[in-house]
Amino acid sequence: MTVSKTKYHESTLWQRRFWEHTIRDGRDYANHVDYIHYNSVKHGWVEHPRDWAFSTYHRYLQDNLYPAYWGQTPPEFIGEFGETL
Repeated sequence: MTVSKTKYHESTLWQRRFWEHTIRDGRDYANHVDYIHYNSVKHGWVEHPRDWAFSTYHRYLQDNLYPAYWGQTPPEFIGEFGETL
């Protein structure tokens, strides 16, 4: 635990700042799901989303919602205002 988290009595699970976001449509939902599935790769914990055992990525792959090669290259995430994340 960091000095800052100890000082402010924060756990290591939740981030300090957050904001609410209402899912607007199917594309927005899919974009957020992709972001979540790729997050473990982005942070360097695994090399491919399939390597993260605690992910719903495996269910999406099994249900053919992703092609077998999904996640081999970083997906392009579109932000709330159309910017690439």
